[in-house]
Amino acid sequence: MTLGIEVKSLQLNYGSFRAIKDVSFTLAGGKIYGLLGRNGSGKTSLLSILASFREQTSGVVAIGGEAPFENAKIMEQVCFIQESGYMQDSTSVADVLRLSESCWPNWDREYAARLIQLYELPLKKRLSALSRGMKSALGVTVGLASRAPVTIFDEAYLGMDAPSRYAFYEELLQDYMETPRTFILSTHLIEEIGTLFEEVLILDQGHLIMHEETDALRSRGATITGPDEVVDRLTEGLTVLGEQQLGRTKSVTVFGELTKEQRKLALAEGIELGPVSLQDLFVHLTKRRGDGQ
Repeated sequence: MTLGIEVKSLQLNYGSFRAIKDVSFTLAGGKIYGLLGRNGSGKTSLLSILASFREQTSGVVAIGGEAPFENAKIMEQVCFIQESGYMQDSTSVADVLRLSESCWPNWDREYAARLIQLYELPLKKRLSALSRGMKSALGVTVGLASRAPVTIFDEAYLGMDAPSRYAFYEELLQDYMETPRTFILSTHLIEEIGTLFEEVLILDQGHLIMHEETDALRSRGATITGPDEVVDRLTEGLTVLGEQQLGRTKSVTVFGELTKEQRKLALAEGIELGPVSLQDLFVHLTKRRGDGQ
């Protein structure tokens, strides 16, 4: 089962402060989406609305064609996992899993047991006794085992060490292939997890400034490597995101598509053209005055 998401003219105010500003987008069901944004961009506020944790100030939100807020039918089809967690510290790991099983009708007990073993989760321990990494592993376990048609991870894996995070990425991709559903992942670890995203949404100061297929977004930039004089000619007029030089060889990352003439010149001069990283594009698109180089 997959559920699509439609958002129209969404706004959210906290008193006089507007956290979400006229945001609209449509997410088809059954894809992995990346939600990117700097701190304070409105990512968690947006995800909280999708998960029915709060009601929007204005605008329309529909999941599977229905408004999610205070809608039990939709709420049990959405699993929202945050790094900060949502359980009391006195709750045991086993109690968290039992409660989770009662919340999500698609809960997979066997899968949960396998993840518990993978992350070596101590069932009898209270949350207060868990390390940050173990709390993250528990959140990841709940999110994946929920098998909710819309599963949202809001920086939920930040506390895990690198090997555990990579194990999570592999697990998520494998589970997505076996039981397709809609995943939304909010993250700052763009280099690590960006290859999973089929589409990317970028929020900046409450505005949605980009929603594109990941490959199409990457095609907006390029890395250009070769003799410095030729590279300088090729990149003239383009926005340079960064550059490195070793002797006469120069590598420049640019934002902006190369023309046919520029590509023809690159081929003739033996210039190497490569893709630009999603993180470099994100940094450029959200750069603010005063950020420096």
